[in-house]
Amino acid sequence: MKALIAMSGGVDSSVAAYLIKQKGIDLAGGMMLLNSNTKRDCVDAADVCKKIGIPFKIYDFSKQFKDIVISDFVQSYERGETPNPCIECNKHLKFGLFLDAALQEGFDMVVTGHYASVEQKEGRFLLKKTVDTKKDQSYVLYGLTQKQLSCVSFPLGEFSKDEIRRIALDNGFVNANKSDSQDICFVPDGDYVRVITDITNKVYPEGNFVDEEGNILGKHKGIINYTIGQRKGLGLALKAPMYVLEKNIQNNEVILGYNDDLFKRELDVKGFNYIMFDNPHKPFRAKVRIRYNQIEQWATVTPTGEDSVHIVFDDPQRAIAKGQSAVAYDGDYVIGGGIII
Repeated sequence: MKALIAMSGGVDSSVAAYLIKQKGIDLAGGMMLLNSNTKRDCVDAADVCKKIGIPFKIYDFSKQFKDIVISDFVQSYERGETPNPCIECNKHLKFGLFLDAALQEGFDMVVTGHYASVEQKEGRFLLKKTVDTKKDQSYVLYGLTQKQLSCVSFPLGEFSKDEIRRIALDNGFVNANKSDSQDICFVPDGDYVRVITDITNKVYPEGNFVDEEGNILGKHKGIINYTIGQRKGLGLALKAPMYVLEKNIQNNEVILGYNDDLFKRELDVKGFNYIMFDNPHKPFRAKVRIRYNQIEQWATVTPTGEDSVHIVFDDPQRAIAKGQSAVAYDGDYVIGGGIII
């Protein structure tokens, strides 16, 4: 058995590499070179690989990262959506190009430092939450196919973050106390508007803030500056707090309303990838998460096509945003997920 560990320079992938090496598996380290890596990340990844005695190689996917992930990110905002680039990166790069390269080079599987688990039951590969619910990353992995799940490993699934840090400290890893990345890797300061304008060299024109009846409330600074549910930074003097409900791209309008107006029960999803079973072609009950840090909520999921579903929540959900993902769960197992449209 030969495995390639996707190294990031962080503590999670480093400990994942150590745990796999301890199992006696023939292991090598590989790092995806994107246009967001820092020199320290590369040095730290190489240092850990040297320490645990495995070879290290860099895979340059910077062009593909720009053409696929960053391009989708920009276009999504221009369409008035709120994208999750980590999901696209996992789908197209880490478990796409990187996994393909590993298999072509004779590796049997790819290992990553994600907090999740893969189980095999009755010939089907299942994606399961990690024991550390605060760190669970199953939400961003829902796009994995059965073929991909059959040749990936997530060794951190049975550990808490504190345990991972302790293993790194015990083994003297240079990145044992390195802080976790909290932001989108190519938007480290959180200023996604600056990143988009730098990439596109476009000026996104001012337009009107309007209420749901179409009454003009003021001027906005360009439609990409706003996300669904946003209240701060609107720059308006209002009698009561108002929030972004929707963005009308065609009319270049940002529609505002009150907090109660943000709650909706229904949504539609495209590109729904089933993991736990194939498309049942009939409604099923599940708990559904509509953003990364949300607690799943009960809903009825109705397939409307081979990879599309309509979801109706038992209770209204706040600030459902186009471009985010809806992921359905059966207990700790991921049923599947797709993009909210």
